[in-house]
Amino acid sequence: MELSRRRFIHAGTATFLSGALGTSSQTSEAQSKQQVVNPLDKALGITTSSLTYQMSSIPAKGKFTLVELPHILRNELGMTVIDLNTSTLAKTDQKYLDQVRDAAEKAGCILTNLKMNQRNLDMDSIDATTRNKALTVYKKSIDVAAHLGLKWARPLPLVKRPDMKIHVASYRELCEYGAERNVQLLVENYGWMQNDPESVVKLVKAIGGNVAASPDTGNWDSNPIRYAGLEKTFPIAVTCDFKARTMGPRGEHSLYDLKRCFEIGWNAGFRGPWCFEHANKDQRQLFRELSLLRDMLQGWMKEAAKNNSDC
Repeated sequence: MELSRRRFIHAGTATFLSGALGTSSQTSEAQSKQQVVNPLDKALGITTSSLTYQMSSIPAKGKFTLVELPHILRNELGMTVIDLNTSTLAKTDQKYLDQVRDAAEKAGCILTNLKMNQRNLDMDSIDATTRNKALTVYKKSIDVAAHLGLKWARPLPLVKRPDMKIHVASYRELCEYGAERNVQLLVENYGWMQNDPESVVKLVKAIGGNVAASPDTGNWDSNPIRYAGLEKTFPIAVTCDFKARTMGPRGEHSLYDLKRCFEIGWNAGFRGPWCFEHANKDQRQLFRELSLLRDMLQGWMKEAAKNNSDC
């Protein structure tokens, strides 16, 4: 019998609690039900890559730093989730990471994920030195994720399809390293994965442990692949990059159907977090468009929840 999405996400935690506490089957069942409650359900936020033009590593006129972002996100955009990118971390020393974490807590925001987007790394190389260099850098980033209290970290897929034996072995090594630090590894449809709707599911299954899916609604080679890929991937997703390209003044989005992407996720049982990935050089316009996306998602969730309750 296949696991439902929610059972998939929470089975590991529930099993651990049951074994560690030595509870009765009745108590374990109650605890398992409690684990189904996800504090990130219906939560909205952004990926920091959306703010490429607005963020600076140091205070600068007309820009803001990562430490300032949580206050801006909560008070100007009404959202709470921050999905980090290694390129937006000004430093990785403990003092700086503490400042970022404290700023998020003070603003009532949640830091969830670290996209490990360091360039010129190849954890799939047949050359052991090259491969080990990539794994070493990624492990240091997992340490950063752990210090920040993040749930997830994601290595960067490459454009060329890798040797799957090497790729899976490297992923497993990172997953094992992450498990020791309470950080789960993610698989995102990017690069070589974008032309196969089953690519994420197949890779997650091959890796086997401490890994989950992070679908990106934009990163597919065509609309037929997009919708098929989301249908395959959302059932095992723990977070989503809800990507929008060029938008019209009222949120029109001609490249692909944003609502359909949402509905595929919702119907698969995915409830959040939904992290908007959308950039614009003009900050005022960017914030307006992010607000449009926020309002659309909130409206769609409210409508979908009502329809579910009417069934």
